[in-house]
Amino acid sequence: MNVSTVASRTQNRLRSRIVVVGALIIALLLWVSLDLSLGRTTVEWIPYLASGFLMNIVISLLAMTIGTAFGVLLGVLQLTPFRLVRYPVVTYVQIFRNAPHLVLIFATTYIFPFEIVAFGHYLPFPDWLKAVIGLAIPASAYVAEITRGAIASIPNTQWEAAQGLGFSRAQALRWIILPQCVRRSLPPWMNLFSSITMATALASLVGVHELLHAATDASTSVRRLDFTIIAYIVVMAAFFVLCYPISRLTRRLERRLKAA
Repeated sequence: MNVSTVASRTQNRLRSRIVVVGALIIALLLWVSLDLSLGRTTVEWIPYLASGFLMNIVISLLAMTIGTAFGVLLGVLQLTPFRLVRYPVVTYVQIFRNAPHLVLIFATTYIFPFEIVAFGHYLPFPDWLKAVIGLAIPASAYVAEITRGAIASIPNTQWEAAQGLGFSRAQALRWIILPQCVRRSLPPWMNLFSSITMATALASLVGVHELLHAATDASTSVRRLDFTIIAYIVVMAAFFVLCYPISRLTRRLERRLKAA
């Protein structure tokens, strides 16, 4: 099977998903238009649902920022020749790459205190920040593996050329190797970002006011089965609208890298 066949099949699957989502949105609009009271109720709750979705975006961005910064460092340390440094890092990466996100969110929720005492002042430690840490931990483990693989894929001649130019190993890593790794790491990093974004819905189970939690609140308040169905369709559509462009861009970058 050649590359063009795989690409065409992938495009067909993406088109079919777009058709399904489009048909679902059209059916939803028709349903709402046939029941004006249901439509008014849905519109009234949209700002509340949007505020919850904003929290999902904030959690995902912070988790990926922290996870990327820490993960790049861990990825570099996995290649260090010092065993006392490399073994703990590898252990960390292997453990948290295979740990369920929900377990880590619950763990951070109950491990970290509800308040922090600093200079005699009590500072709250909100649940959404604990969810950020709970998702940043597996994100850092995955980014570490992405970084390690990207560095290992760079030919040894690059290191030798940098050494011949008088660069130290640290300077070569910073100025020559890592810039080349960015291009190789971007597609899997974007896939990880999409996965972490969808995992933010798990934060609702620890009381974080995000989109799924907001939809549950709206459903409980309205107490209409048809509105409940619409509320959860809105949840699915919101995540699709956010993650689908990321998926499309990732596939485009992968095709460009293969062509290069």
